[in-house]
Amino acid sequence: MTLLDTLSTTLLQALTPSLDDGWGQLLALFGLNLASALVVVRVIYHMAAKRRDFVFTFMLVSTSVFLLCRLLAGVEIDLAFALGLFAIFGIIRYRTNAIPIREMTYLFIVIALAVVNALAPLAASWAEIVLANLLIWVLTFVLERLWFVEHLATKIVIYDRIDLLHEGRRAELIADLERRTGVSIVYLEFGKVDLLRDTANLKIHFSQDKEPGHFEESEL
Repeated sequence: MTLLDTLSTTLLQALTPSLDDGWGQLLALFGLNLASALVVVRVIYHMAAKRRDFVFTFMLVSTSVFLLCRLLAGVEIDLAFALGLFAIFGIIRYRTNAIPIREMTYLFIVIALAVVNALAPLAASWAEIVLANLLIWVLTFVLERLWFVEHLATKIVIYDRIDLLHEGRRAELIADLERRTGVSIVYLEFGKVDLLRDTANLKIHFSQDKEPGHFEESEL
């Protein structure tokens, strides 16, 4: 073997990441976490919800949490730093719009996967990590796509015909609401009734799968 071949082989070995190397393992785990997040967010969630804004959020949150946990896994974090992170997340949470329960569940799933993929290699094998990801994928897919759980969205309506709120006129009330709102109501709830203005706050629930053009609203 010539000197040139020896140098080329040495350089190739130096530039090729190995799972035993720190940055090589980081790239491998990053790829695993990215693929796992894509399965949950793009394949399972987006195919059912059709909401691209949450896809953007879930993917970046998953990547950020993974890198944060992985790179700080061996760092001793003091109390002040931990409280600072908690305060940042608290400010972000309370200064944003309310997130529906379903989207909050997916957010928790992608965060959990990121933490598992980042920290599990310190105490578990690759087979256990892949199995944990597979279990979450399968369970999420079954609950989302195979169990046929109907996703109900909520719309808040300030209604101006309180005469239809009386017992025995429920069918007229639902028919009038469906005609004026354009959604098929599954069930409804009564809220505050203003007798001075002859209005009432109603919360109508409808199938989000059948009415994809409407979004879920928060409480009044």
